[in-house]
Amino acid sequence: MDLISGFLVGFLGSVHCAGMCGPLALALPVPGGGTLTYVYGRVLYNAGRVLTYAVLGALAGLVGRTLVLTGAQQAVSLILGVLILLSVLVPLALRSMLPSFTLPARFSRYVQTKLAGLMKRSSSLALFVIGVLNGLLPCGFVYVALAAAITTGEAYRGVLFMAGFGLGTGPLMLAIALAGKHIQAGIRRRLVALVPVFTAALAVLIILRGLNLGIPYISPAVSGKEPREQQHCH
Repeated sequence: MDLISGFLVGFLGSVHCAGMCGPLALALPVPGGGTLTYVYGRVLYNAGRVLTYAVLGALAGLVGRTLVLTGAQQAVSLILGVLILLSVLVPLALRSMLPSFTLPARFSRYVQTKLAGLMKRSSSLALFVIGVLNGLLPCGFVYVALAAAITTGEAYRGVLFMAGFGLGTGPLMLAIALAGKHIQAGIRRRLVALVPVFTAALAVLIILRGLNLGIPYISPAVSGKEPREQQHCH
C-alpha cells in the first residue's frame, strides 16, 4: 500500500519535477552507441533518483519510528501538515523574508558542483550518479513526500513510499529526458501551476493522519493505542 501511495503522489505531482529538474534532464550528456544506449542512460539516470529517494525514505521512516515510540507522531504529523499548507498559502514575498540556513545552502552548492563535473562525462556510470545527486538537490515537493514518509512510522515503509514516489515521477521525467524539447514551455507552466493545489491536498491528508480519526488509510488509529485501552478494561 505504501508503494502504491508513494507512486500516486509522485505521478500526480511529477509536473513539479518537470518544472524543476526538467532542464537538467534535457541537458544530460549523450553517450555514444545509438538509440538503445541513449535510452538506457536515461533509465539509469532515473534509477539513480529512485535510489536516493528510497534511502531518504528509510531515514524518514526511522524518524517516524522514533516519534511513534515517544508518542509524538500525531503532533508531528499535525505540525508538518500545517507547515506544508502554510508554504502554499503564504505569499512568495513573505516566504522570501524567512531566514536561510548556511549548511543546507553549502551542501546544495557542493552537489551542484559535482553535477557540473559529471555533466561533462557521457558514461553510463556518470548518468547514474547524476541521478543519485539529483535526488539530493533541494526540492519542496520531495520534502512534502518525506513528510508523508515520516508518518509511515517504519523504515521499510518509508523506503517503499519514497521508492514509489520516485517511480511515480519516472514516466514524465523519462519522457522529458527522451523528448522534452518537444514539450511546449506554455504547457509546462500550466501544469506546474497545478502543483500548489496538489501539495495543499497532500498537506490536508497529513493533518488528517495526525488527527487519529480511525479512518482506514486516510486517518488510521495510532498503532498501540487500542491494546493499552483493552489492557485497562481487563
